[in-house]
Amino acid sequence: MHDTGSPSSLIQPELIRLACQPADKEAAIRLAGQLLADAGCIEPAYIDSLLRREAVANTFLGNGLAIPHGMVEDRQLIRRTGIAIVQIPDGLEWNPGQRTRLVFAIAAQSDEHITLLRRLTRLLQDQVRLEQLFTTTDPARMLALLEESPAPAPDADAAVADLAERAQWIVDYPNGLHARPAAQWVEAARRHAAQLQVRHGQDAADAKNLISLLQLGLRHGDTVTVSAQGQDAAAALAGLLAAMRDASAQEQTDAALAAQKAQLLAAQQGWTPPGRPLSIAGVAASPGLAIGRVRVLQAGRLNVPDRPVALGEGGDRLHAALNATRVELTELSSATAAKLGQTEAGIFRAQAELLSDTDLITLACQLMVAGHGVEWAWHQAVERMAERLAALGNPLLAARAADLRDVGRRVLRQLDPALNGATLADIDGDDCILLAADLTPSDTASLDTSRVRALATAQGGPTSHTAILARTLGLPALVAGGPALLDIADGTPAILDGIGGRLYLNPGAADLASARAWQDAQQLTLQQQAEQRQRPAQTTDGHRVEIAANINRPDQVAAALDAGAEGVGLMRTEFLFLEREQAPSEDEQFQTYSAMMAALDGRPLIVRAMDIGGDKQVDYLQLPAEENPFLGMRGSRLLLRRRDLLEPQLRALYRAARGGKPLAIMFPMITSLKEITRLKGWCEGIRRELDAPEVPLGIMVEVPAAALLADQLADYVDFFSIGTNDLTQYTLAIDRQHPELAAEADSLHPAVLRLIRQTVAGAARRQRWVGVCGGIAGDPFGAALLTGLGVSELSMSPRDAAAVKAKLCANSLQTLRELAEQALACDSADEVRMLARELS
Repeated sequence: MHDTGSPSSLIQPELIRLACQPADKEAAIRLAGQLLADAGCIEPAYIDSLLRREAVANTFLGNGLAIPHGMVEDRQLIRRTGIAIVQIPDGLEWNPGQRTRLVFAIAAQSDEHITLLRRLTRLLQDQVRLEQLFTTTDPARMLALLEESPAPAPDADAAVADLAERAQWIVDYPNGLHARPAAQWVEAARRHAAQLQVRHGQDAADAKNLISLLQLGLRHGDTVTVSAQGQDAAAALAGLLAAMRDASAQEQTDAALAAQKAQLLAAQQGWTPPGRPLSIAGVAASPGLAIGRVRVLQAGRLNVPDRPVALGEGGDRLHAALNATRVELTELSSATAAKLGQTEAGIFRAQAELLSDTDLITLACQLMVAGHGVEWAWHQAVERMAERLAALGNPLLAARAADLRDVGRRVLRQLDPALNGATLADIDGDDCILLAADLTPSDTASLDTSRVRALATAQGGPTSHTAILARTLGLPALVAGGPALLDIADGTPAILDGIGGRLYLNPGAADLASARAWQDAQQLTLQQQAEQRQRPAQTTDGHRVEIAANINRPDQVAAALDAGAEGVGLMRTEFLFLEREQAPSEDEQFQTYSAMMAALDGRPLIVRAMDIGGDKQVDYLQLPAEENPFLGMRGSRLLLRRRDLLEPQLRALYRAARGGKPLAIMFPMITSLKEITRLKGWCEGIRRELDAPEVPLGIMVEVPAAALLADQLADYVDFFSIGTNDLTQYTLAIDRQHPELAAEADSLHPAVLRLIRQTVAGAARRQRWVGVCGGIAGDPFGAALLTGLGVSELSMSPRDAAAVKAKLCANSLQTLRELAEQALACDSADEVRMLARELS
């Protein structure tokens, strides 16, 4: 049997740890994984992959050997192939009845480790050498023992005969024969009484023996002869070959997905360090690249003493602290509005509302009545309510829990300034990359961006208030980096990539030079985009796309127009109904719509009728509780049942239309023609009553039903606006708030793109235009695809307008149409995103 390669090329002395006494299997795997990480073979995140593999497969090889290895889909976390050895002389229970004394942790990019695996399987039959490996105290001796070729069997040179029934097969597993597919072979072979053999060259293995099969060391492309003998030989041979082929499909799929994942990561990352320094992976939260030194904010758990006081005194102190905190939050809201905008300031207005929560204050008072101190009682009340919210599994409520803890600490500081805990004031130095378990919205909003260059948190998600504020501040950020973030030594040089979601540690000179060059190029690009943001979005061959803004209030218009927007493609009117005690009056709505039209000064305005329900609940409307509100009473379904809500809004809109400025109305969550005709009937009745002009009426395409019926609905509406966030949710059957699945709700999924194309095609039959106001309209690559699909208006966050215009102006419509056709032929959103590299 050929035996190319050498263990010494995969196992270096620093990858060997002798005389270990790990507490359990997990500790042993983590120790071996850390050796691989420290040697630069893997990203630290691959250690978790080793543990996940152990949860789904037994890696105990036998006779005291275990070979933990990671999941195939995580192979992009491997930098180079390597094998770490952890020696446990006294042994460790791996699984019940299985005792391990030597752990070989494998990180393999392809099949380079097959040679060593073959040696290990032969070692199982060499008890003398095994014992030497278990007890040696010299790493060099360990390597030498592994280098020694096993003594050949006495008949090694004799020809190996095949059995009566035979067939040939070429190994097409990208990573060769390893434990998982070999186990499938064994399982299939053992279903039959016949003897089964697999031969490669002059080496043969019993197909019912896993170790025997692994000893063959089969690689991709090897030809084997499979043979059988016995009463059911033909059936046995066919069954084994079928199992081998079935495993092929799985192995090739896993390898392709792993390669695609690695390519996608590289395509999204934007910047790759040439020196490949160690890094910690998280979730990208705010784009950009930052260079600096790590500053770790060690918050710890707040220790609040219980100092009982008279109930009257405690109540008075809590009342004063709540009032002082309300004033503090009002001032912070005003400062944030001036610095960042009204939307961001709203975070702190919402926090102030928490201070009036009856249940919270009641619980604190109950604890004081029970004899506890005011500080302790308040802290316990906040923690208990926050834990209840976080335990519900809804990311929006989890974010509310973080807000509650944030405002709770403000009250504590008012009660006792000593209960401040670690704060940003404790961070010193310039060019900081701030690391924390999590950051509160108030901490983030008050950051000194002249000193702090980037953020990374161990917890949190890309939709948290902290992430939103980081994007507004222009700070690169990653979230969900895990507890390893907080173990980084304070002052460690680092580069944070907010696009790829990685923190690179101790970068070399080449890495730093490359990062600075990337920053310079990005800055130049942003400057050029900003300078040209007022130009029209026109492709190189003259096709024009309208760029509009998604905003809520008249005071946001000026900034949107300055950013390059040409009008408002989505005014969300539900903001008028949120965070208040009763619905706004018709006059209040009229004043808002009129002010919006005046600010736009003749530019187009599309107002979406109130979209309440789903993730936007309003207590005073007293809507019935629903098990799945996204599939229940929301959008137009609610409007059609609540004329008390719809009629004042329509009256306010038609009154505003009498001013003569452009206005269009669109209705959300439309699923049928009946809904459209009923809504149009109400509109027409109110219009005539007010003697108002006709205005264009459109619908939101948010469910597949509306996209599939677009050709029929086009007879009854003037335009379509596609809400890709909801359309994706309903098409893929993924709740976009689900903590584990939300990342898979990608609007560039080919199924979603096909529904968009069908909408455009249906609208075109009646010369209706189609816009998109969902998230991908503001993604330059997504905007390019949508234009190629025939979308004529894109509405987005104002800050995205310049980049979208630049992308469209750099390409021809023909190129974008060809790109769209390629995307429609893809089978996943990841594959679609890979096409981004083909655009200018």
